[in-house]
Order: sequence, then structure tokens, then C-alpha cells
Amino acid sequence: MFKWFRKKEAKEAEGEVKEKAPEQEPAAEEGSSREEGSSRGLWQKFRERLSRTRERLQEGLEELFEIERSIDESFFEELEEALITADINIDTVRALLAPLRVRFMQGELTKPKAFKAALKAEMLKILNIPAPPFPPEARPAVVFLVGVNGVGKTTTIAKLGYRLKQAGHSVLFVAADTFRAAAIEQLETWGARLDIPVVKQKMGADPSSVVFEGVKAAEARKTDVALVDTAGRLHTKYNLMEELKKMARVAGKVLPGAPHENLLVIDATTGQNAVNQVKLFGEALPLSGLILTKMDGTAKGGIALTLAYLFKIPIRFVGLGEKLEDLEEFNAEAFVDAILP
Repeated sequence: MFKWFRKKEAKEAEGEVKEKAPEQEPAAEEGSSREEGSSRGLWQKFRERLSRTRERLQEGLEELFEIERSIDESFFEELEEALITADINIDTVRALLAPLRVRFMQGELTKPKAFKAALKAEMLKILNIPAPPFPPEARPAVVFLVGVNGVGKTTTIAKLGYRLKQAGHSVLFVAADTFRAAAIEQLETWGARLDIPVVKQKMGADPSSVVFEGVKAAEARKTDVALVDTAGRLHTKYNLMEELKKMARVAGKVLPGAPHENLLVIDATTGQNAVNQVKLFGEALPLSGLILTKMDGTAKGGIALTLAYLFKIPIRFVGLGEKLEDLEEFNAEAFVDAILP
């Protein structure tokens, strides 16, 4: 039993920071000011929406970092336990702590405050995985969204479409989930709401045929980005994974180099089960990035560190709420500051 674990309902009073209106600045500095405000807003959003993971960590860390205590083997054991309860797997935890143990043995990191700063730096090393800009430069850029049932792929496609349109890109939805009539209807509804055209066929059609038509349409319309909605499939079903490979091959035959991104959508609340999903989907397609949904509703946000460490695949986006604007580009610094303030 964890020595520090207490079953209590964490309450955090995060008062809104009211800043004075800035003095009027020269026009040349307005852009910089807006960027700084946007950055502050992103940090605040991560902090607010990742509160459950932060609270879970604080249950174990408050006795380690909030009071002055000596760093010893007991300190390391309690820290390891606290990180594991936030769904950071044991291999990742040991990778995080190994260099800190060395520095401690060398006479560094003798104070909790310095140790905490060093821990955050090690987290950033794991999470900062280089990735090319999104969307890809190819035109049209073909982006597959894949994942198991129920992770929110179709809604995530709508949020991505919204982001892309806000950035000035033209978008096309491709309804390649032909197993569920509801999936096609849902994508059509989003398309109508966002003024994004949808390429579809009837329920039960060959998904590869829909991909073929979708990529052809994106080329003909000179669309910037084609977002392909694929059927949710269990990562353990061989035939469905083979079908996914076929869809990718068809896209590549129509447009060499396609798909340009394969994004795996993962429900963050599933915790360590996500590891198997990344492993097996990665065997079917070369995954270029991960999207973690429902990060605002889980205490298991540490799964982001686990996946980044084990697979070295960049986390592209995180879902921080239900609104269209609640899909945010992943920011490692904001994430670490939010869960370990």
C-alpha cells in the first residue's frame, strides 16, 4: 500500500488572474503581444483541463516537494510510486529517474525544489519528439485517422477540419467508415456545419473504394487537406488491419506518397491499454503521430509520457474538451507545467 495514498477528493481553487489592461504599445509590438497572450492562454488551458492528472500526482508528490525533506532512497521509492499512479509505466519511470539518481549520487539535487526542476527537464526530453509541421506540405495532403472503436475519431476529424479551416486551408472529409451508417451520417452533419464537402458511398461499400474516390476528388478540387475517417477496429483483428493496409496502398496508387500522415487516435482514459494499440496499429501502418482524446476527463494523463518514451512517436494533438476549439496542438512545456506545477 502506498504510504502517502489518501482517498480524498482533491479541490483546487484556481482563481482567475485579472490583469490590468496594458498601455497602448507601438504598432510594431502588437503582434508580439498577441502571441504572448495566446501562449499564456494555452498554458492556462492545459493547466485547467489537465487538473485530474495533476491532482492524482499531487496526492503523492505534495509530501515530497511541498516540504523540505532529505532526498534518500525512501524519497525515490515514493516518487516512483506517485508517477506510476499517474499511468506512467514502470520502464518510463525508471528512465526518468535514472539520470536523477546519478546526479544525486554525485552530490547534486540534494534539495526537493532542484530535484523537481530536474524531473520536469527529464520529462521534456522524452516528450519533445521532432515532427514536421501539420498539415503536410503535399497538396492534397492525405491524412488517415485510425484507432479502435469509441475513441472519438469522427469527432476528432471534425475538430481537425475546424482547425485547418481556421488556418485558411481547404478541407475534404472522406467517409471511409462504411461499417456504420451512423458514422457516415455523423461526418455529413459535421461537414454541413463546417461547410466542408464529404466524399461518401453507401453503408457496406468497400472502404478502399471510398478512399480512391476521396483522393481523386481532393486532387480534382485542388483541396489542401483530405481527412480520411476509418472504421473503428480492434487492433487484434487481423483481417481488419489488413484492410487498413489496403486502404493505404490504394491512396498511394492514386497519389504517390499518400497517405502523408497516419494519426492514431487514442482515448487517454484507457491508460496502459493504449500501449498495445500503438504497437499493433504501428505494425499495420507507419504511424506519424498520436492524438490523445479526453485528456480533460482522466487522471491518467501520464500515458502521454509512456507512449512518447516507448514508441518515439510525436503526440500531435490532445483533446481538452468537447468543443470544436478544444483540440489543441500538443505542447510539451505546457503539458509538463500543467501536471507538475
